[in-house]
Amino acid sequence: MAPDTDFQRSRKLVRLPWEGGVSLAWRILAVNIIALALLAGGFFYIDSYRLRVIDERLAQSENRLNLLRTLARHTSIDKHEDMALAFANETGERMRIYAPDGRLTFDTAQAGGPDYDLVDPEEEALKRHVARFLDRMVDGIVSADPIPPFREPEVDQAQNWPAISSAAKAGQAVASASYAPDRTPMISGAVKLDNGESILSVINARDITRTVRAERLRLGLVLASAIMASIALSLFLARTIVTPLQRLARAAARVRLGRARQVTVPRLPSRRDEIGALARSISDMTQALRHRIDATDSFAADVSHELKNPIASLRSALDGLESVAKPELKKQLLDIAKDDVRRLDRLVTDIAEASRIDAQLSRTRFEPVDLGQLIENMIVAREARGIPNNVRMAFARPRRDVAVVMGEESRLALVIDNLLDNAVSFSPKGGLVQVTATVADSEVLVSVEDEGPGVPPSERETVFRRFHSVRPEGEGFGKHSGLGLAIARSIVEGHQGKIMIADREDDASGARFDLYLPLAHLGDPGIGSE
Repeated sequence: MAPDTDFQRSRKLVRLPWEGGVSLAWRILAVNIIALALLAGGFFYIDSYRLRVIDERLAQSENRLNLLRTLARHTSIDKHEDMALAFANETGERMRIYAPDGRLTFDTAQAGGPDYDLVDPEEEALKRHVARFLDRMVDGIVSADPIPPFREPEVDQAQNWPAISSAAKAGQAVASASYAPDRTPMISGAVKLDNGESILSVINARDITRTVRAERLRLGLVLASAIMASIALSLFLARTIVTPLQRLARAAARVRLGRARQVTVPRLPSRRDEIGALARSISDMTQALRHRIDATDSFAADVSHELKNPIASLRSALDGLESVAKPELKKQLLDIAKDDVRRLDRLVTDIAEASRIDAQLSRTRFEPVDLGQLIENMIVAREARGIPNNVRMAFARPRRDVAVVMGEESRLALVIDNLLDNAVSFSPKGGLVQVTATVADSEVLVSVEDEGPGVPPSERETVFRRFHSVRPEGEGFGKHSGLGLAIARSIVEGHQGKIMIADREDDASGARFDLYLPLAHLGDPGIGSE
């Protein structure tokens, strides 16, 4: 049978490198985890956000210190301390003023202004240690620039603060970031005034760490929920997709091992999706395979049985030739042997034809066939050769290119030839064989009627069996193999058609064989396109 995919172009699919050895369940989980990995990238975004906030705080500290230096130019020296305290109370920074010789002259912490406390990490709770570990881990993953630790000089003098030394060299305000012992950012800035004094500002920006860690916790909770949902979804998909496929694969493997009789392929009737359709297709395929195996076994048994009779007859004739002396008896035995040889040759030819029909049709590319023209040519050829018993033939030919089907012309001709042979052999002398070809309901109907004895209803299905032969009275035994109608049905079914026996519409004596084949349509190869 020519498959529907004969005229479809094959598509080259892209094969992923991990397609071969990874199970479907792991692939489903991997696809879901990939989406979660994109969500996990939010951790790194939060870290970059932290760095941007620190940079912004550094810029703000430098701007404020530059502003202080500008204001100091227009303010008397005795007002510098009040100015620094006012700024410190406004920004929350701890400010110190150092004399030109480096001595500490003013500290907002001693004047009741802002101050900072360096927390000992060993005294903090476990969750703080976990938070710092996550901070270091993220910094390592994103390869963040290292931030030095914050250290207070043992002697509080201007020359012992790196920020003041950097500001003196730069000639403007300079700010830098460092980590307190508890890994919270310390923003240190310094500026050198025109009169030689230095102003140092330091603030522990704990709010940055709290904000980043809070957002990271929220994102972690969302990610954890998403991972749990993803795993649950993967398990659900594995249950609804992978498990049925595994059942089908195990059943198919058992069928392959020759245990088709003991295997029940699950049909999954409750599934209305592609997997359900696949299960039912595999089940139907298995049943068809069992039917084909049964048919092959039955065919082999029938072949063996049909070949034994002529072989036994031939052996008897040959054995008799050795003991018979009369010439007329020898001639009779030789005629029997020749008849048996012809019968064997006919059987072998028909058996070979019947056995290769399915394989040939599966490889054949169907073409448009005008059944009207085909039947007309066959009848004309028969009449030219001469029809036995003066049997007449009448054909109601349809219009040209009306009764067109898709198929292999030589095989369809064999079907018509078998039906005509059958009708002629059962027709009386001078009988009429009527052939019609009509189109109805997207089918072409070919009917062959004879005036013979007809086929009893109980035999109308049996005559299509292999090696089953019901011949007219007076015909010699063994003239037919009993495969003609069986071959005809195989060919018709290979063309998605059907063949059956019906009563004649005029209730006259005789048989009527009806052959149904799908009508070719526009868009079929060789017919044209819309």
